[in-house]
Amino acid sequence: MMENSLKKNHSHFSVRDICFIALLTAACVVGRTSFQFIPNVQPITTIFIMVSLNKGFGRGFLLAVLTIITTNIYMGMGPWTMTQLFAYGTIVLLSSLLGRIPSFQRHKSLQLIFAFGAGFLFGFLTACGDVLIYGISAFWPYYLQGVYFDLLHATGNFIFYLLLMSILPRLFSKFWCN
Repeated sequence: MMENSLKKNHSHFSVRDICFIALLTAACVVGRTSFQFIPNVQPITTIFIMVSLNKGFGRGFLLAVLTIITTNIYMGMGPWTMTQLFAYGTIVLLSSLLGRIPSFQRHKSLQLIFAFGAGFLFGFLTACGDVLIYGISAFWPYYLQGVYFDLLHATGNFIFYLLLMSILPRLFSKFWCN
C-alpha cells in the first residue's frame, strides 16, 4: 500500500529538470552580477522569457524566483524583492501564454519586440509595487523618472535576445526533457 502511494506522488520535475534549472540559475546569477555596473542591463529577463516560451510557466517562474532571491542576497534584499518577483512573475506568465501561440513561436521578430517591451513592463510593474509598498502618492512622476532605466532594460533585453535566440532553444531541446 505504501509503495503505491509513493508512486502516485511523483514530482513534475525530473532530476534532469532540477539540474538544468540549477545550471540556468547559476548562469543568471553570474549574468546579473557581471552586468551590475550597467544600470538595468542584464541577461536574466531574456533568459526568463526564453525558458517560459519553451518550457512553460512553472520552470520559468522557478528560475526567476531562484535567480532573484540568490542575486538579492548578494546585491541587497529588501521590499523591492517582492516587486521584482511580481514583475518577473507577470513577464514569465505572459511569455508562457505567448509560447502557446504557434505564430509567436515561429516569428523571432515578435519575440524580440516582446523582449524589448518586457523592459518597460518590468519598470511599470515594479513602480506599481513600489507605490503600494512605500506609500508613494504621485505614481506618474515616480514612474516617469525611471523610464530612462526602462529603456536601458529594454535595449539590453533586445540585444541579449539577439545573442541568445539561436543558442538557448537548441540547448533546451538537446539537454532538457519535457
